[in-house]
Amino acid sequence: MLKRLFIIVTILFSINTFGQKRIAVQKLDKTKFPKGIAFEGKIKEALRWTDKLGDNIVITTETGIYQSKKFKHESEGSDAELFAYHFVISKDKVKQIWKVYDFISDCPVDIEAAFIENTFQVTDLNNDGIAEIWLMYRKVCHGDISPAEMKIIMYQGQQKFAMRGEAKVRVSETEFIGGQYEFDKAFIAGPAAFRDFAKKVWNKNIM
Repeated sequence: MLKRLFIIVTILFSINTFGQKRIAVQKLDKTKFPKGIAFEGKIKEALRWTDKLGDNIVITTETGIYQSKKFKHESEGSDAELFAYHFVISKDKVKQIWKVYDFISDCPVDIEAAFIENTFQVTDLNNDGIAEIWLMYRKVCHGDISPAEMKIIMYQGQQKFAMRGEAKVRVSETEFIGGQYEFDKAFIAGPAAFRDFAKKVWNKNIM
């Protein structure tokens, strides 16, 4: 009887462990990147891990609020940009896999283009040995309390998944505006686990 119980517990533990498979992620020292990694902006976060693609590094950067020569300015407006880069390192050679870029330009009022704290994550929800990389950010140019544009961008390998919508804003004791979102075709066609995780992250940061 005890032997049978031990076998059942072992099987259940194995199933649970398999279902919670994780990729070991390391935070990188911002001053110690391999040679060949180039980026714009100021480093926000940098993560490194190994999966079936190899030795991966992803960094997120922001410019903060400034005036850029990239953009035409019709007023004294400000600009703000954000970037994310995925590199794979092989035999001391650096290959860029993808880049995320977004911005607000020539904004004469309140401006924001920034990643949301604690939303940059690496997962393997479908247990295929290739990491899913999650980024979430807000951007807005406004002089009122209107909701900011909000996005979740996820990559698995070179495939991009996007969830786009608005943050939620309280306009009175009982009234809110914003909060809606849409999945792109890749999310809709992809595993349900991806959409479920995206909704969790969205709802946690919706305000």
